[in-house]
Amino acid sequence: MKDEPYDPFVPGPFPVGVRSVQARDAARDRIFPAEVRHPARPGPLPLVLYSHGSGRDRHSATFLTTHLASHGYAVAALDHSEVVVAALASPGSGTAADRAARIEAIVGSRVPDLRFLLDYLLGGQLQGDLEFDAGRIGLVGHSLGGWTVLATVDVEPRVGSVVAHAPAGSTDPLPGVLPVSLAFARDRDVPTLYLAAENDVPIPPAAVRDVFDRTPGTKRMLTLRRADHLHFVDDVEGAHEAVRTMQLPAEAAWMSAATRPMTELCSGAQAHAFVRGLTLAHLDATLRADPAAARFLADDLHAELTAHGIDAVTASGQA
Repeated sequence: MKDEPYDPFVPGPFPVGVRSVQARDAARDRIFPAEVRHPARPGPLPLVLYSHGSGRDRHSATFLTTHLASHGYAVAALDHSEVVVAALASPGSGTAADRAARIEAIVGSRVPDLRFLLDYLLGGQLQGDLEFDAGRIGLVGHSLGGWTVLATVDVEPRVGSVVAHAPAGSTDPLPGVLPVSLAFARDRDVPTLYLAAENDVPIPPAAVRDVFDRTPGTKRMLTLRRADHLHFVDDVEGAHEAVRTMQLPAEAAWMSAATRPMTELCSGAQAHAFVRGLTLAHLDATLRADPAAARFLADDLHAELTAHGIDAVTASGQA
């Protein structure tokens, strides 16, 4: 029988299970709600950690984590420290000094959170028969989570592939966007895929391009046209309109007026196809060394995306 052509947009062949856990970090005395979506097949499984954006949680992108699991990956996500630690979740007194200290603590917790989850899973603390492949570890993150996965690479040698969705970390962030920095102090090539959104208000393509240009090694960037910052999460329409109409802090209040209504943007279904297909293809090509995935990314991506109703461009021009 002739092999089916490679198609990262369609669901994978495996039923998906979900393992939930309250993971205790004894060193920091924190308990993290976490879950692993996994295929119904024997291991060892390539392992992907997902890092959510600010104001969201471990369920932010189940459309993506379920898709990856159906293709044979174990995908783990936790609620980051700012969700589970009361002192970080609360705005506190509201003074500038209090806010600065809280932000510093939130940012400082992010990379340790992911490294704790990786140690927890590879250390066999998850009950059950799931087995992970320590030689095939990938990271995926959105917004502040995108910054988190990029920063983790500098201190975590076990990571072999990264996908960053509209990541923070540019050298000149817009008002209201956390001014987090990236050193790119890595001593090896970690293939990195950047996905941006053309109409992203807080982290526009130029900000992602700034991070992309400073990234050493193998890299690729694509931008989804007619899309905004929340086109990378579940319930795009609902999440986008909720943020567009909410009252934002003073430094970010300008974003509401700059945000287009969903009627002027691409659908959540189109965005999800873009994110699912390209994220999976990158992980297949880099963690699995799948030649079909590598060919998919190297050939006429514009034609492939267009065939799936997706309008996107590469960093250097048309996909």
